[in-house]
Amino acid sequence: MTGPITAPMITVYVPCDATAVSLGADEVASAVQAAADRAGTQIKIIRNGSRGLFWLEPMVEVATPQGRIAYGPVSESDVAGLFAAGFLQGAQHALRLGNPEEIPYLKNQERLTFARCGITDPLSIEDYIAHEGYRGLANALKMQPADVVTAVTESGLRGRGGAGFPTGIKWKTVLATPADQKYIVCNADEGDSGTFADRMLMEGDPFLLIEGMTIAGLAVGATKGFVYIRSEYPIAFAQMQRAIDVASFKGYLGDNVLGSGKTFHLELRLGAGAYICGEETSLLDSLEGKRGMVRPKPPLPAISGLFGQPTVINNVLSLAAVPTILDKGAAFYKDYGMGRSRGTMPLQLAGNIKRGGLVEKAFGLTLRQVIEEFGGGTASGRPIRAVQVGGPLGAYFPASLLDTPIDYEAMAAQKGMLGHGGIVVFDDSVDMAQQARFAFEFCATESCGKCTPCRIGSTRGVEVIDRIVAGQERDKNFIVLDDLCETLLDGSLCALGGLTPFPVQSALRHFPEDFHREPRKTARAAE
Repeated sequence: MTGPITAPMITVYVPCDATAVSLGADEVASAVQAAADRAGTQIKIIRNGSRGLFWLEPMVEVATPQGRIAYGPVSESDVAGLFAAGFLQGAQHALRLGNPEEIPYLKNQERLTFARCGITDPLSIEDYIAHEGYRGLANALKMQPADVVTAVTESGLRGRGGAGFPTGIKWKTVLATPADQKYIVCNADEGDSGTFADRMLMEGDPFLLIEGMTIAGLAVGATKGFVYIRSEYPIAFAQMQRAIDVASFKGYLGDNVLGSGKTFHLELRLGAGAYICGEETSLLDSLEGKRGMVRPKPPLPAISGLFGQPTVINNVLSLAAVPTILDKGAAFYKDYGMGRSRGTMPLQLAGNIKRGGLVEKAFGLTLRQVIEEFGGGTASGRPIRAVQVGGPLGAYFPASLLDTPIDYEAMAAQKGMLGHGGIVVFDDSVDMAQQARFAFEFCATESCGKCTPCRIGSTRGVEVIDRIVAGQERDKNFIVLDDLCETLLDGSLCALGGLTPFPVQSALRHFPEDFHREPRKTARAAE
């Protein structure tokens, strides 16, 4: 005699990503569970990461015999209608998106770093392993440290946080520097405007970063690592801490990593909201419990870094690329990209954009392709006038330069930079003189104050632009502005002051008319 036949449990995926949560994902998850309970249907809700299609968030997926079916953007009030339509079976509905892998925005990407984000349960190490996780670490444990460094070097991986410095050179320097203690430091102080890739990865695939840092530790002989996370990322911080606890419990971190006899411990540190701590030496000061102040170089952190010891400092995306290189090989990774820009770059579309989100593509596509083909142009429907690439200190590109390839050298040739891959779009209503003023104002606010060009020059820059906009002795003030930019560029201790001229000079170069407008009359002046 057989017992009653029970229907198989249905799995529903609701993102835990901060963007999705800000758009109501927590409420949607609760409403889905409540609707299932009322219907007497057993479901399992997995809070996955986001796939990065932010205009469709919260994007809810249901596992069906035909594969996962997505619906979005779903609000709490949509849930009853979805259940009535039969969305647990993947039925038709106005919000039905079908197989998420077939959505053109996602289908046309090349996802290496974000291959699992939005697919797996972020805190299930078993799910991570089932989707090719920890294969890179397994290979690294069989290799000599120098061979691991060689693989990273030959892959062509460059820093994804700003300057694009070759990752392998940093690692080789730390490996070759004798010391009783070495450190791996992950810079997760993602402070650039329009950037969110670090946060997405830490929330949606934290074991990837843990694996990358563990491999880095094995490669250079470091037994201790720190992840420095910006204070504005509480969800990412909590997610990373839970993932570290799981990895430690399962033997992927600790005194005997996977029974290898190798040691690697990992800790989190929460920043205090200072943009300057995204600069690597200022970050080290903050980690040591000091006020974040820029250190002069030399010595380089690779020789004398955290607590005076040899230290690898890499961005989240740099370290997260390492497991793929150790799993699939340097040649596989290097096969993506162009010129000296190898692999893929997670680009982040923000600002006045119709379809904001994350796009991971091999280097070489143009700004126009990513903004128009993926982003769909401006949200306002007005013409694009300017695009800022590389954060608040990145250059402004006019519409005439949108065919510039996304490549470190191509961007530099246009007096710009790629930075962390943030792309912020502006339509033709933007005032570029005010954007230039904002660059100086931002620098003045965020300066650590250690060097005079940055501390004083940025404040004088705001004043000079105000005089230009007001029509006061413009010719003389343009000369002063040019001199200020050269002083900041040549005399600043770090990139905060050194890069502030990029947005200012690009605004002057490409949008001079905004600096020559007739001064606006105030109400008091009219009287």
